[in-house]
Formats: sequence, C-alpha cells, structure tokens
Amino acid sequence: PLINVLDAYGRVNETVPEAYRGLDRFEARQRIVADMAAAGLLARIEPTAHMVPHGDRSGVPIEPWLTDQWYVKADVLAKTAMKAVRSGKTRFVPERFAGDYFRWLEEIEPWCISRQLWWGHQIPAWYAAGGEVFVAESEAEAAAQAKAHFGRPTELTRDPDVLDTWFSSALWPFSTLGWPDETPELARFYPTTALVTGFDIIFFWVARMMMMGLEFMGRVPFKDVYIHGLVRDERGQKMSKSKGNVVDPLVMIDEFGADALRFSMAAMASQGADVKFSKSRIEGYRNFATKLWNAARFAEMNGCALKKGFDPRKAKEPANRWIAGEAERTAAAVTAAIEGYRFNEAAAAVYAFVWGTYCDWYLEIVKPVLSGPDGAQKTETQSMLAWARDQILKLLHPFMPYITEELWRVTGEAAAATGGGRETMLVVADWPKLKGLADAEADAEMAFVLQLVNEIRSVRSEMGVPAAAQLRLDLVGAGEETKARALRHGEVVKRMARLEAIGFADAAPKGSVQIVIGEALATLPLAGVIDLDKEAKRLAREVETTDAEIRKVEAKLGNADFMAKAPEHIVEENRDRLATFTARRRQLDAALGRLKGLG
Repeated sequence: PLINVLDAYGRVNETVPEAYRGLDRFEARQRIVADMAAAGLLARIEPTAHMVPHGDRSGVPIEPWLTDQWYVKADVLAKTAMKAVRSGKTRFVPERFAGDYFRWLEEIEPWCISRQLWWGHQIPAWYAAGGEVFVAESEAEAAAQAKAHFGRPTELTRDPDVLDTWFSSALWPFSTLGWPDETPELARFYPTTALVTGFDIIFFWVARMMMMGLEFMGRVPFKDVYIHGLVRDERGQKMSKSKGNVVDPLVMIDEFGADALRFSMAAMASQGADVKFSKSRIEGYRNFATKLWNAARFAEMNGCALKKGFDPRKAKEPANRWIAGEAERTAAAVTAAIEGYRFNEAAAAVYAFVWGTYCDWYLEIVKPVLSGPDGAQKTETQSMLAWARDQILKLLHPFMPYITEELWRVTGEAAAATGGGRETMLVVADWPKLKGLADAEADAEMAFVLQLVNEIRSVRSEMGVPAAAQLRLDLVGAGEETKARALRHGEVVKRMARLEAIGFADAAPKGSVQIVIGEALATLPLAGVIDLDKEAKRLAREVETTDAEIRKVEAKLGNADFMAKAPEHIVEENRDRLATFTARRRQLDAALGRLKGLG
C-alpha cells in the first residue's frame, strides 16, 4: 500500500518503528544510518546526485507527501479547445505559438485543481461523517443531496482546499461579467476581441480559458491571442530580484514619463521576440515627446489653428500637398501595423513621420511662409500645419496617451477662437481614415528639395566643411523642370543647406564636388573652402584608426574560444561595433573619392 512516513511538519510518524517516531526527517535519517552501521548492515556510503527539488525560499528538499486531491478530466476539455484553434475560431499571433498550444493539449494529463492554501475559491465539496462526498453549487444543494442519500438531514463538513489559481483564472473572461447570470455586460463583452499575454502561460492560462469558455459558455473567449515576448535587461537576461537587474517601471515613469516608457515598449515589441530593456531608449523617447510639444508650441506661436471646414484636398502649395500625402501614407502604415499586431512597425512609422517628415522637414520648409505677409498661402499653410498636427495626435495616442490628450485639449481651445474647436476628447475621436490626399506632382517636387539638401549636408559632413561656411551651388545640365524647382525652392534649399547662392552652369567648376540630382549635376566648389592636403591627412588617419578597430573586432568574432565562452550580450556588442565601423569605413571611402575628384 501507499503510505506516508512523515507528518505535515516533516517529522517521522507512527507508521515507522517507535525509536524514530517524532524525529525530524533529517535527524531520523542520521539515526537510521548510525543504527545500520552499529548492526553491521552498512556496506558503504557514497555521494549520489539526485533530482529532489528544493524550496525556492527555504532551500530545503521538498518531500513527497500523499494527499487526496481533486482532478479534472482535462483531455476531454482539451479536444474542443484544440478544435477551436484548428478551425480558425481563435488564432495565435505570431502563428508559431499555436504549435506550443497543441503540444501541451495533445499530451495533457488529468488536471489537479485542489490546493492546500487559505485563499482562493473553496472546493464545492461537502463530506459526511462516514466520508461520503457531495459536490454541489451551494451548501443547501449539498445538504439536499445528503438528505436524499441518507433519508434524513445530515451534518456536512466542507472540503478546506481551494481551487487551483489557474482554474479560477480560467473563469476570468466571463465570471467577471456576472456569470452565471445572463447580464448585459456578459452579452456585450463576451467573447472579447483579443487576449494579450506572454508565451510562458499559453498552457497555464490561455488553454484553460479556452477550455472553460467552450465548456460553460459554448463559445471561445477571444478571437485573437497576441503573444508578446518577455521584458529582459539590456544584456538580454531575464529580470530577477536575486540578480539585482529588475527595473521598476514606476521609477522610469518618474524619471522619463509614462508616455516615453510606453512608447519605448511598443517600439521594441517585435512579434514574438523578447524586449531588451534600454534606459537610453526611454530617454530618447522622452526627447521625442519634447519635440512634439515644441512643434505644437511653434504652431501656436505662428497662429496655426485648424479652421472649420478646412479640406486638405484643396491645398495648392506643393509643401502642403506633400505633407497631406505623407500623413495619408503614415496613417495607412500605422493602421495596418496595429491591426496586424506589429506594434514596433506602427511605432516606427509614426515616429519617422513626426520627427523626420513633419518636424525636421515640413516645419523648416514652411517657416518663411509663416513669418511672411498675410495672404492665401500663409492661411493655407497655417491650417495644413494644424491639420497634420491633429493627425499626428490621433496616430500617436495609442502609444503616448497623456501628452497627446493634453495637446488635443490645449490646441482645441486655440482652434475654438477661429470656429474650429473639438467635439470630443482625443480618446474617443475618430481614427484617421485618409484617402485621396497623395499628390504625385507634389511628392516629386518635394523629393527634389529633400534629396538636394540631404546630399549637400552629407558632403559638408564628410568633407569637414566648417558649419559657418556659405557655399555656392551650381546645377550643371539641368532641364527646365529642374531649373524651375530650383528657382521655386531656392530660398529653402539655401537656408537648410547653408548656401550663399544657387546658379546654373554648362560645366562643373574646377575643384568642385559633384552630386547627381536627377538628370543634373549639383556642384559645390570646395577649393579654398577646405585645406585639401590637411583634409586628406585627416581622412587617412581616420581610415587607419577605423581599419584597426575592424581588425580587432573581427579577430574576436573569429576566435572560436571567445565565441564559445563570451556571454551573448558581449558577442552582440562586438557585432554591433563591427557594423558601425564598417559603415564608417564606407563613408570614409566616399569622402576620399570626392577629395581625389577635387584634385
């Protein structure tokens, strides 16, 4: 027979010889070994590796102790849960995690649902004095069962155990909505649309909610199961109190703000991959929030408030038509990414639009218009700038709800003065559904400006041109359209690229750097602006230093001993360094090539 030799406190009980009864298990084992040796029955003592588990907190061995438990026939429940996923009623995102779900359920064992704890839902079972058990939804029902069984009222004692935590949690989708009563909340919110959770509880929680939902409600509890990764430290290690690498989100919120923390988590949440927590990333997104705030202040200072009835499709200015098209493309990209649970892609798309397209380009391009005389051009630009800002607030709201809601309120108050205003809070405003705004002609016009400015800035940086130096730009072989664009946007290009003049020529001036812009060559005469010999020596020294770093890192990564023993984060750091140095080497080659062309 199966017997217990220990009591609930780890002491030897009455099932063993009297000499050992009442002894602590460790003392009893030593006494038994000593008695065996004294009786001449001990052959030898040898160390043995064993798999006995130890308590996380106490550090002592956990002893098997036989108890009566309640079990559920989980294999019966699992069949319908697997069928629901295979039929597409519920899907996993990313899809590969469905494999984990099936592996667990296909090999499922009877589920032990009773726990010897003092908190939780108590087991609905009552016992009579003779050990007879009555399972019921209430004590009154159990008493009725006992009366029917014994033919008379019988005193019952309820099982002291409670339900397993995962059993109670499995009821969550509907028990929180008033079930078993048919409440309006249950009808409205069950089933839900999506469950967001970690891969480590696919079996413990997700599968069990599926089983319970299908058993008690007759429907799956959710349509989508989005599985996110774990948040790890910067080195990719799981956060642990014992390691001392746990990051308190409340501390990060106090330091950088809730919006910055929230956006950084979304930006790093690629499907199914773990998140390597980075304090520097959060700091960067705090700066992003500051950038957004300053852009809103710039709009306010320049009288940019959305006027009632403004239609972005009727814009005439190329820059305004361009930014409207960019807003449409960004809204489509963000929407598709969110609906596909690609939150990092959604965050990246809106980030690029806000910081790069809107702040760094559009605001800079329209500054002269906003500071110029009143007129139709200025009025249109003020409205377009405010309209684009509103689309940004809507697209950013899921990621940065606090700052966007505040800016929505503040800018709404300003717009009210011009008949605009807000009809709702941002949290319930309509999501951007933009169509018909893209304008190929405006896109081509502004692409010319952006490419020209970017190329000039790259040349200045690579060639060591002093920031204060004002260069002359000549366009060689430019067609009529390119000339017209250069003339229309000349002031913008000169201001953003720090040029003193833009002209046209039949041949490239001597000692000039040449940039291909469409069918034309954009030339920048650098002779006399920089010391060619000095710059050549500087670039040669930097090439030498960069090559040395590349060799050093390549030697590490090519060392089998290093790759086998180095922690993963150290290997990754070296790979990142190699990529950085290699990219810099390419830039240096381009600069040297341009420098030779000047000679």
